[in-house]
Amino acid sequence: MSLRDYSALSFDVYGTLIDWESGMLAGLRPLTDRLETEMSDDAVLEMHARHESGAQAWTPARRYRDLLATVYRRCAEELALVVDWEECARYGASVPDWPAFPDSADALAYLKQHYRMIVLSNVDNRSFAGSAERLGIDWDGVFTAEDVGSYKPAQRNFDYLLERIAAMGLAKGELLHTAESMFHDHVRARANGLDNAWIHRRHAKEGFGATMDPGQLAETTFRFDSMAELASAHERGDV
Repeated sequence: MSLRDYSALSFDVYGTLIDWESGMLAGLRPLTDRLETEMSDDAVLEMHARHESGAQAWTPARRYRDLLATVYRRCAEELALVVDWEECARYGASVPDWPAFPDSADALAYLKQHYRMIVLSNVDNRSFAGSAERLGIDWDGVFTAEDVGSYKPAQRNFDYLLERIAAMGLAKGELLHTAESMFHDHVRARANGLDNAWIHRRHAKEGFGATMDPGQLAETTFRFDSMAELASAHERGDV
């Protein structure tokens, strides 16, 4: 397969286009700065991943910004710290402040010239609107967890994606699902017969950071270390 064989890209946003790990670490600093013993960044992110995954499983219809507030409180409890709800809510509202990866906007602007561009994200619509300003393109479809009523890797989210692309006149084989997270995206995408591009942002790091361990890595159609690499490969036409 070649990147030029597809007519649409669907994206996970957070971890792929938006540097959510940097955003999370900054947002959790009011907790971690109060600790007597320093936690490593990976330990903080793994704690967050556990609580986020649990909250998404137990309250799948909850908006992401509200769910994140509960995650903050659960992290505080694990660390034996006392917080008020206002502090938790500030963290939940922080998603629009999370930075984009430096290559995201330019890569998306290039790819927009060649593909229909679709979002499939574990976020609420208000939070995504803030992030979308950082990414700089007009999306052809935005499908959020708030729209679907569940969070990836639930099958419901991929059913929704496939239903919506069919309504857009796209066949499954025309779509390349593009994401960083093995846990949230690639395992389920492959189970649904989708070709996929792994944007392995954590290629120089150990572990899975802010995502849960998927148990095993999914097969990938393409693998790149950044969005810039994907865009360059398309431009060269050699992948």
